[in-house]
This record gives sequence, C-alpha cells and structure tokens, in this order.
Amino acid sequence: MIDRRLRNTALLVAACYFMENLDGTIVTTAIPQISASLNATAATVSLVVTAYLLALATLIPLSGWLTQRFGSRVIFLTAIIIFTLASLGCGLSQNVETLILMRVVQGIGGAMMVPVGRMVVLGHTEKEDLIRITAYIIWPALIAPVIAPLLGGIITEYFSWHWMFLINIPIGIACFVAAWILIDEQDAQKTAPLDIVGAILTTASLGAITWGAHMMSEASYSTSIGVLILLMGVGLLVIAVRHLLRVDTPLLNLRTLSIETFRVSTFGFFMYALIVWSVPFILPLLFQEVFGWSPVQSGAAVLWVFAGNISIKPATTWMLNRFGFRNNLLFATTGVTLSVAAFSMLRADTPFIVIAILAFVSGVFRSIGFTAYNTLAFSDVPKGSTTREASALFATVQQVAGAIGIVVTMLAITAGFRWGSFLSGDDLQNAYSFAFITMAIIATVPLMMATRISPQAGDQLRKH
Repeated sequence: MIDRRLRNTALLVAACYFMENLDGTIVTTAIPQISASLNATAATVSLVVTAYLLALATLIPLSGWLTQRFGSRVIFLTAIIIFTLASLGCGLSQNVETLILMRVVQGIGGAMMVPVGRMVVLGHTEKEDLIRITAYIIWPALIAPVIAPLLGGIITEYFSWHWMFLINIPIGIACFVAAWILIDEQDAQKTAPLDIVGAILTTASLGAITWGAHMMSEASYSTSIGVLILLMGVGLLVIAVRHLLRVDTPLLNLRTLSIETFRVSTFGFFMYALIVWSVPFILPLLFQEVFGWSPVQSGAAVLWVFAGNISIKPATTWMLNRFGFRNNLLFATTGVTLSVAAFSMLRADTPFIVIAILAFVSGVFRSIGFTAYNTLAFSDVPKGSTTREASALFATVQQVAGAIGIVVTMLAITAGFRWGSFLSGDDLQNAYSFAFITMAIIATVPLMMATRISPQAGDQLRKH
C-alpha cells in the first residue's frame, strides 16, 4: 500500500525530474540561436547539452556514497540549491565557455537530486507497488518535455534563450520547500573510503570518449587526434571496469549486473536511451537548419514527440500487466527503429500533419520502452544497499547514453556530408537523412537484445 507521504515524496522527486527534463529538452530547440548569439558552431553548442549529461553521468555514482555519509535529506536539499543556482548562472552567461561551465555545475546538482530522491522512494516501496510508484515518478516528469519544445521556441523567438534557464528558479524554490517538509532526517552511516581511483578512471574515460568524438564531429579539430583521444578513453574505460570489479567497495558496483533482469535491462536500456535521447536533439536542428523553420514552428513539431510520450503513459501500467515486459519491449524497440528510419524521409515540403503524426507515434514507443525498462530493471533487486547501488548504476547508464547519443548524432551528421551523396537531396538534407538511417541501424541492437529477455521476466510485478 502506498501511503500519502510516500506518494507525495514520489511526486516531489517527479517535480525535480520535471525541472531536469525541462532544462535538458528546452535547450535543444534553441541550439541554432545560442550558436548565433555566442558566435559558436552547433557542434560546440551541443557541448552545452553533452557537458550537462556527462557531469550527471560521472557524478551520479558519488550520490550513493554521499547519501550514506551525510544522509539523504542533507544531500537532496543541497542538490536542489546547487541546481537552482546553476540555472541562474546559465541564464546570466554571456559566452559559450561560461554557459558550458554552468551546465557542468547543474550536472553536479542533478547528479545528486533525482538519484537520491529515487533511492529514498524505492527504499520505502514494496515490490507489489513498484509499477505504480515508478509511474508516479516518471509520469509527471514527462510533462516537461511536452511543453519544453514549444515553450523554448516561444522564449527564444520573442525573448532570449537566457530565460529558458531562469524559469527553473521558481520550480527549484518550490521543490526545496517541499523537500524540507517531506524528506525525513537520516542519520549518517559509517561509510567505506571513497573509491578515488574509480572516480578518476570513470570520469577520465567518459570525458575522453565524449571529447574525442566531439573533435571528430567538429571541422576545426584534427580528426586523427580525435580518434586517438577516443581510443584512449576506451582504454581507460576497460581499466576502470577491471578496477570496479576488483575492489571491495567500488564507486559503481558492477556486481549488481549479476542479477539477470537488472543486467539485461541495463544493457538494453543503454542502447535504447542512446537512440531516444538523440531524436529530440536532432529534430530541431533538421527543422531549423534544413527546413528553415522558426524556433516556434520547430518547437511545435517536436512537441508531438512528447505529446505521444505522455498520452500513452496512463495505459503503460495496464499494458505491462496485460502483455508482460518482454512483449512490450519488443513492441517499443521495433516501433522506435521504424519511426527513426521514417524520419530520414522527411523533406521541407512534407505536410506538417505527417510530421506531427510520425513524431507522436515515435513518442508513444519511446514512453512504453522507458517505463518497461525502468520497472523491469529493479524487479529482482533486493531492497537496501543493493537497491541504492543498482539505482546509481542505472542512472549513470541513462545519462551516459544521453551524452553518447548526442555525440554519435553529431558524428553521424558529419559523416553524412561525406557519405550521404547516395541519397536524393542537397548535401545538408542528405547529412541529416544519413544520420537518421545510422541511428535506426543502431536501434536494431536493443531490439535484438529484447528478444533474449525471458517471457517470464518481471512476472512477479504484474497484476493479472
């Protein structure tokens, strides 16, 4: 039974998730305008999104250790303060370097905010209530992406992109007040020493991979040096994994992957999230850079992706109960693959209604997959410290996937200028079509992985 306090706490976490999603999604609509305002290329401004996600990914593992060391209430409240003040810093930025730096600070706050809140909620949730409580957290959070594209377009076109960050401030203040009331004081626990080596290796490897790929997508940098840095990052990642598996108290407990449902959900979700995070990033660029649309027109079109997201959400619990996790994941991954492939055929003269329907359908599949993966991942994870460790790992994977997805998208667009000539269109159109085809091919990976999930996976969560 979900009591009133637990439900309200879950909604508080959802509100913080709302703030994060609004901040991340609203930026993509304004990338062309930020580029012009700060005299930077779109690839450089993409670091405004990537730096935030990468900071989230690399610092989320610390959230579990910090929560044990200082208590969930202290960390959660501190995270909200950091995120809100960083939003103010973003809004006041006058150059791309400051903006990227403030986004990193936002990532520091976000890395502690939602993961710690989710740990608090899941730590007090019974297995039979897991589907419902997950819906409480995810469903309201999807409202932000619904309004973000159009809101971002309106703010960018009629005001200034700076105001996209400033709207987080009243939300952050409200979340702080609610957290002060709802989150109980938790005594600090005796903690193992922080895995400093693991933190350095993880941060360095992910940073090198992202920066190397960024250099490969940016014409002003040397491609060969970018490849070298990328390979160095991969090498460091291999060393990091070996370290995390060897030490007794790792920064990220990879041993949680021994739980089968958690393992298949985590790997499948990484590839799935890589694709679905890239779509809201590339669509505004296509509409504004290729089709010549205004920010408001672009935002209105991208809005339909998230309208599909939220419209299907009330039915996802019923779908999981009725058809099971494997069938829903097969359905979602197939739909995402086909819809991303269909985006490659869009042209400037494509009727808006066709674009809206395709975006809406894409959002429906996106939402089904997100809910299924997020719920199935924790179906067999024991409550307690294992839940905390699994939550940190899963949240890290999600943010890494988002950062890598954006970088891969920019790489695919760059490659499209070189290898997209077989497509019918001008060079710019072909580059984007090539990128969508590339992402659709990658989307077949989680589809294949979904076929390997047991038909009985997560059955203990279903209410027939």
